[in-house]
Amino acid sequence: MTFFLNACGIICALGDQLDAVKQRLLQQASSGIHMTDAWSSGSMLPLGAVTSKLPDINHLPPHLQLKFGSRNNQLALAALQQIRPEIEGAIQKYGADRIGIVLGTSTSGISGTEQALRYHEEHGVLPPDFHYAQQEMGSVADFLATELQTSGPAYVHSSACSSSAKAMASAARLIKMGACDAVITGGVDSLCAFTVAGFSALESVSKQQCRPMSLHRDGINIGEGAALFLMSKEPSTVALLGWGESSDGHHMSAPDPTGAGAILAIQQALTRAEIQTSDIDYINMHGTATVQNDAMESRVIHALFGEQVLVSSTKGFTGHTLGAAAAIEAALCWISMQDDNPEGQVPAHLWDGIPDPELPTLNLCQSQSKLGRPLRYALSNSFAFGGSNASLILGRVGNE
Repeated sequence: MTFFLNACGIICALGDQLDAVKQRLLQQASSGIHMTDAWSSGSMLPLGAVTSKLPDINHLPPHLQLKFGSRNNQLALAALQQIRPEIEGAIQKYGADRIGIVLGTSTSGISGTEQALRYHEEHGVLPPDFHYAQQEMGSVADFLATELQTSGPAYVHSSACSSSAKAMASAARLIKMGACDAVITGGVDSLCAFTVAGFSALESVSKQQCRPMSLHRDGINIGEGAALFLMSKEPSTVALLGWGESSDGHHMSAPDPTGAGAILAIQQALTRAEIQTSDIDYINMHGTATVQNDAMESRVIHALFGEQVLVSSTKGFTGHTLGAAAAIEAALCWISMQDDNPEGQVPAHLWDGIPDPELPTLNLCQSQSKLGRPLRYALSNSFAFGGSNASLILGRVGNE
């Protein structure tokens, strides 16, 4: 069975519409990361923040505005609005009870809770626009189901940086088992002081633009955003062909340096897609620019694929969007596979150009790197805290 990705909506540091993201990704090779102290108590850090105005939810009844009033849900709504006609078409075709919603997130509405606690410190009470439900992990799935008036399965995966990859795999399973005819899937995460402080405490945050695979890599740039897909059995150009999931069981934050779990996830994805390593045209690395992750992933890619396949980390464009990362990076692959990219231009690898001699050589994409033909198969990796590994294979199958 093929799981087609019929439509894609995206908002991230690169832009708030699909066309804007595509232009900056494939034509300008410019980063969306900028310096701000909005989430770091006066300390300037490079973050992949969304700076455009987000849609409000004032059209909902007051009690639902209170329940769903979070930046996370606004980001999800911004992505949803881009593909709403396609979704409404699916609802009309299949029925509201046959539409599922499966998303990944890790921060939910925590930023709103931070603001509410600051208000409480000053006034002794919580603000009237705060509701505990805003920070529940399942909020965004509940919100989109309420917004769309669907009644199929609606839930959230929260497994750190692999969350939305696992959500997309779950969406495919719902269709395969016959529980849904179409699923809205992807991920969303919003910046908050909690995650910025947490990763800073782990000494994993860089004070300059991140440099994946560099000798001088020293940590991530945290970002935010959302990417949503409409997945169904209705044929279209790009499909989710395979996925793989594994768990290292090695360490709370560090990856297994042998890469055994990462290899297992990639091999599972290849097996499900029924293709070989030699079929992969492009790999979107997890590529966080932390010392241990880049070392592990580069060795895994070199061992399985050698040094010819085009490889890049797109976190230099968007920042590390945590629970939304896998969906946003799948969306960047989806963009690269469309008919209007006949030369197969792939996302560049943004870094300082200084390789780490301790790491194996990979074919890191330069600006304007092209296959000279349409991009057919892309592998996207997500290797999360706790050793939660997930790999997705997207394929161009509708108009080869």
